[in-house]
Amino acid sequence: MPRGRPLAPVTLTPDERETLQQWVQRRKTAQALALRARLILAAADGVSNREIANYLHLTEQTVSKWRRRFLSARLDGLLDEPRPGAPRTITDAEVAQVITLTLETRPADATHWSTRSMARRTGMSQSAISRIWRAFGLQPHRSETFKLSQDPLFIEKVRDIVGLYLNPPDQALVLCVDEKSQIQALDRTQPLLPMRPGQVERRTHDYRRHGTTSLFAALVVKTGEVLGKCHRRHRSVEFRRFLSHVDAHVPADLDVHLILDNSSTHKTPMIHRWLLRHPRFHLHFTPTGATWLNLVERFFAAITEKQIRRGTHRSTRELEQAIYRYIDHRNRDPKPFVWTKSADQILASFARFLNRNLDSGH
Repeated sequence: MPRGRPLAPVTLTPDERETLQQWVQRRKTAQALALRARLILAAADGVSNREIANYLHLTEQTVSKWRRRFLSARLDGLLDEPRPGAPRTITDAEVAQVITLTLETRPADATHWSTRSMARRTGMSQSAISRIWRAFGLQPHRSETFKLSQDPLFIEKVRDIVGLYLNPPDQALVLCVDEKSQIQALDRTQPLLPMRPGQVERRTHDYRRHGTTSLFAALVVKTGEVLGKCHRRHRSVEFRRFLSHVDAHVPADLDVHLILDNSSTHKTPMIHRWLLRHPRFHLHFTPTGATWLNLVERFFAAITEKQIRRGTHRSTRELEQAIYRYIDHRNRDPKPFVWTKSADQILASFARFLNRNLDSGH
């Protein structure tokens, strides 16, 4: 038999339902308020507190609290209650003005608002603007980048590559292959000042260039080992040589599955002829604009951080020797990069991102 008190039904008027749906869909709504609106809409549809809690990742006590607040005060009950302390000197209308200006306008002399420019615009104090922005999670000074693949075969390629990571074929080796091109051999114009207690390492901002090299690398997905070869140029000729290098180091009884991006050097007639002569090699291309699917990019990030960015090299040869030393050291105790997301999880994440932007009118 069911236990506990029966839930009081939540019935919405057409105006209340419309307001709640606007709070959910409007991009400028505070996330806490949007969450409460979703909660009440679900309750009005007859969903139990436990199901709502599981769906919205809340506790049943939280769901019950906002359900009671709505039944007692309707829409006003979903707003934050007054906090104890000194009386407010900034009205809700003034807060709304700051939020609207922040989200929908730009200052005349800049690309984004600062606390000082917004304070001058509204007549409030800088600290008040800062508190309002923190309360609503607004950070005009920050900007991030994104890239959505427009490859028509995006879904198929994601499933193909993630399948190789999570369920590699038998009697085969999966390699992530790419090139880190135009690595510069840089030497500082003055000696480096080493780190001391109370002082970080210091180097001159200017440098001397001593040529460039390109690192061709193949990451063994299962073990984390890396096959690397440096070439002074980045062409299909060098890529074919690297494929021969890989062929020589992989046991002849294994098939080889290469995960590559869509660089033109990977698709020339020369490479096609080489692949026809080596039928054990199978190529899997990442979607256009989605090189993050290639695990070798994680290795390139590591070697850049640990060896290249702060390294000092007086010649290209010296740079290449440093790269080879790093690869040899890594291969003595390799650690694989473990892929954890399934293809379905990745595609669901993309769908959520697109839905959020479509709902906001972008």
